[in-house]
Amino acid sequence: MNKIVLLGALALSAFGSLAQAQDSLRIGIEAAYPPFAFKTPEGKISGFDYDIGNALCAEMQVKCEWVEQEFDGLIPSLKVRKVDAVLSSMSITADRLKSVDFTQKYYHTPGKLVMKAGTEVKDPLVDLKGKKLGVQRASTYDRYASDKFAAAGIEVVRYGSQNEAFLDLTSGRIDATLADVVNISEGFLKTDAGKGFALVGPDFNDPKYFGNGAGIAVRKGDAATATKFNDAIATLRSNGTYQQVQGKYFAYDIYGQ
Repeated sequence: MNKIVLLGALALSAFGSLAQAQDSLRIGIEAAYPPFAFKTPEGKISGFDYDIGNALCAEMQVKCEWVEQEFDGLIPSLKVRKVDAVLSSMSITADRLKSVDFTQKYYHTPGKLVMKAGTEVKDPLVDLKGKKLGVQRASTYDRYASDKFAAAGIEVVRYGSQNEAFLDLTSGRIDATLADVVNISEGFLKTDAGKGFALVGPDFNDPKYFGNGAGIAVRKGDAATATKFNDAIATLRSNGTYQQVQGKYFAYDIYGQ
């Protein structure tokens, strides 16, 4: 009789664990990348990633359990099952795909040039020839500029941070800088320093250099979780929820082509 009771208790425990796993999802996030994820003055997580994640969980009828971590610890935590997914503006790159799987993208922001307002750039390799272009050292934009712009006779000036490039742009020491469109828009153009400057030229989104957008990372082989997220992303895109969340933070479409 005791064995029967014990087996029954174990079965209930296993069922409870399974139900809990189905009812909640532990999602890793780094809350230090505004406007995608940041802390409010009250210490709460906010931002596009956080809001879109909660909307996805609502669509999947599960509870989001947010696990805040440093960015470089997110994939290790996923691999050792401390979290079930990572939703933290993580670009889908060939290198990361060696250790984790990804959903489809949930946004894809291109690189852009920013120059003095009124500057016309149709072909950057022609129109910027002889000019100075600033990039953040060791970034994807540095790699792209080194391969493409430098070979076209454009002087590439490298900086330890993107903010340093913005400072030299405003002082006239460089003619343009290449960076993520959100970084430019939110971190420069919307500030007093960005007055008199504007985004110019085409989008820069070559997947060889910039990946395939930001996706939600899941463990290798976890097709079930990836499929649920993909279905939810498609639903949010079609029913207008995605656009509503996006509109809280951006005045432009960040989903991309």
